[in-house]
Amino acid sequence: MFDLTVKNFQLFLIILFRIIAMVEVAPLLSSSLIPQLAKIGLSFFTAVVVYPWVVQMGYNIPDNAVQYLMLLLGEILIGIIIGFFLSVIYAAFQVAGQFFSIQMGFGASQVFDPLAQIQIPLMGQFLNLIAMLVFISVGGFQKFMLVGVMRSFQTIKAIDLVDGKDYLARLFIGSLGRLFSNSLTIAFPVLGTLLLISISMGLLAKAAPQMNLLMMGFPIAIGVAFLIIFLTIPFLVAAFGRIIDFSFNSLARMYMQIGGGS
Repeated sequence: MFDLTVKNFQLFLIILFRIIAMVEVAPLLSSSLIPQLAKIGLSFFTAVVVYPWVVQMGYNIPDNAVQYLMLLLGEILIGIIIGFFLSVIYAAFQVAGQFFSIQMGFGASQVFDPLAQIQIPLMGQFLNLIAMLVFISVGGFQKFMLVGVMRSFQTIKAIDLVDGKDYLARLFIGSLGRLFSNSLTIAFPVLGTLLLISISMGLLAKAAPQMNLLMMGFPIAIGVAFLIIFLTIPFLVAAFGRIIDFSFNSLARMYMQIGGGS
């Protein structure tokens, strides 16, 4: 009975450490505004829920203390990889706002992001808040628990990271590329319109040098940019939802490639 209790406690620690690592890195949950005690409590209760299901699947616990410590480190690394992958996808919304903030004339207007605890351009914060609402409305937290937590225990173990290191490297490089491509896709309506306005202002400045187009250009760019954002909000929300769904689908494919589970 004592050996069984020790084995069960070791397995529970493995589950708990992986979930804590996910919560500490995952988007929204990793905010420093959320008390650390709340994050640990969420991780603990999630581990309690997942534990009976993992016990039925079976999980080999090494008898050697050094091997067990290495297993714990591997589980922490899995949680960090999953949370970081989701954070990279989610960062596309904030980067998209930063792309056209300078063109609008808001490049110098920095606001404090309470989630990331950094100073970001105003429009980046605006799109970040919209993305947060979309993430909640499409069931992002439910998908995080189902795909990020339960599915990961079903398909991937710490030893699989050694065999899948090449795939992980390609995946993260591709994720960074998709970060900028998704950001450009989101920002292109506003960015393209502002580019046309800049070209028009330049042509007018050459045709009528006596006009003070520098002072006229800023309110025109700001007004047109807000009009384009207002008109494209439904399409932006749909694009945000597709990107979030794509991130969880990519995460499931990563499990299949590394763990080979089903």
